[in-house]
Amino acid sequence: MILRSEWVKYMKVLITTDLFTVTTNGVVTSVRNLMEELEKKGHDVRVLTFSEDMKNHKEGNVYYIKSIPLDIVYPDVRMPMSNGNALVEELIAWKPDVIHSQCEFFSYHYASRIAKHTGAPLVHTYHTMYEQYVTYVIPSERIGKKFVRFFIRNRLKDADVLVAPTRKVKESLEGYDMKNKIRVVPSGISLKQHNYRLTQEERKQKRLELGIPQDHTVLLNLGRLGTEKNLGELVELFSKALKQNQRMTFLIVGDGPDKAHLEQLAEKLEIQDRVIFTGMVPPSRVQEYYQLADLFVSASTSETQGLTYIEAAANGLPLLCRQDMCLCDIIEEGVNGYQYTGEADFLERLQQITADAEWCRQAGMHSEEIAKKFDKSYFADTIEDIYEIVRGADFVEVE
Repeated sequence: MILRSEWVKYMKVLITTDLFTVTTNGVVTSVRNLMEELEKKGHDVRVLTFSEDMKNHKEGNVYYIKSIPLDIVYPDVRMPMSNGNALVEELIAWKPDVIHSQCEFFSYHYASRIAKHTGAPLVHTYHTMYEQYVTYVIPSERIGKKFVRFFIRNRLKDADVLVAPTRKVKESLEGYDMKNKIRVVPSGISLKQHNYRLTQEERKQKRLELGIPQDHTVLLNLGRLGTEKNLGELVELFSKALKQNQRMTFLIVGDGPDKAHLEQLAEKLEIQDRVIFTGMVPPSRVQEYYQLADLFVSASTSETQGLTYIEAAANGLPLLCRQDMCLCDIIEEGVNGYQYTGEADFLERLQQITADAEWCRQAGMHSEEIAKKFDKSYFADTIEDIYEIVRGADFVEVE
């Protein structure tokens, strides 16, 4: 049963976000999908974000406030260098019906400011588990976690509703003693792109181009190469797995600050010929790389939802990932994959998976079915319901 409004009215929706132009970021993917789906439903959607230069400007329905990079905090983060008064005043005069903030830092200030001037309800999606990143700027993990708790609790206290992508995030927010209403809404992805399938000949050719032997089982990790992703653990586990099965290749797709360290680790373990780093790939082609693999692997516990897990499932891959609450709705244990808890568990599951081609085929089919519930249209339906709730609409339960 889901909540649906008997009559969803046309709405003017303002989305605020620190990140919008970056193409390989989960927040950006979520924002763009939401904007696209809401516009399909006939709503008027505008975005307030930061430019990549020192100019305030507008492109269509996207308002850009001039900014400078602030990579010391987090890659791709930008700090505004203007109050953006003219742009903000235009949005206030537009009178949005609801404001949906996507980032807690700089753009939240503008969301709160516009909400106070217009009386529009403020919804906020909490995308990032900052405990995993705070050591980038605060060396002490204990002090860092206390700071995150204090900052988030005070920063978001005026939001009418907090949206958490998973139960894991909801529990984290509740641990901060948040008083806001919290709703769990998985971020959607565009399944259309991931319904694409390489032909056997295309798959063979692309593997050849990357130097992957045709008889190898390919393990894949795709995403940002940061220390919080714990990829070093996977490289070391893969090194040990090769002692059991030599016919394997580890394909690492993406870029980030930990790439050089990971390359050095592969060399140290003398497996550099079995670990392939592709670097960044165009977002429009990521499905091709999923299709080159036989198994998706991850050791991260920093994900709020992990859109790459959903993408891997949508591409028909079994999954073998370190146990984490965000995987509860993505991995059905023994059906489309496994959550491992340590080295012995990982190696046992990997050996089991690689020895059973029929299980892998069935698991891939189950993954595709599981991914369907994360389609962006369902995501937009649920967010639309939340907008109506904060505006005071009457709701009924329907099938």
